[in-house]
Amino acid sequence: MVSASPAAVEEVWHWLSEVPDPEIPVISVVDLGIVRNVAWTADEECVVTLTPTYSGCPAMRVISDSIGEALSNHGITRFRVESQLSPPWTTDWMSESGKQKLKAYGIAPPVHQAVNERVIDISSLSRRNKVELQVTCPNCGSAHTRLSSQFGSTPCKALYRCEDCLEPFDYFKSH
Repeated sequence: MVSASPAAVEEVWHWLSEVPDPEIPVISVVDLGIVRNVAWTADEECVVTLTPTYSGCPAMRVISDSIGEALSNHGITRFRVESQLSPPWTTDWMSESGKQKLKAYGIAPPVHQAVNERVIDISSLSRRNKVELQVTCPNCGSAHTRLSSQFGSTPCKALYRCEDCLEPFDYFKSH
């Protein structure tokens, strides 16, 4: 019996680009930047390496199961999903397409690159010296927004409010 050759790595990446993030289903796990690598072992096992958005991400089990389902649906029966915590995930790994999908969905994408971001202990700053991000409202496009809470619907997001359209919205934090 002749075994089928493994799917090309590029083909597997394409399949994974259709696996939605369970917390934000309009963006794929590839667009989110958590799929770090796809490789085939010598014994034809497909290995998908993921880096979670943070080490305690509760969605990782669902994401791993969804990736397994996508691979199985394309005839891949030998696969493994591995986690890689270092280097830690950063919003810099998100695709531009993914950022646009977030915006269209009503979530403001990260404002700047996280790699060059200076870490500031905001508890040590007075209110008037506090550095505020200029986050654009994904609903009306206004830059007249303000932070309501550092804690949004998931740990990756903060809650903002637009002062023009008065709508609250999530901002995907840079990290």
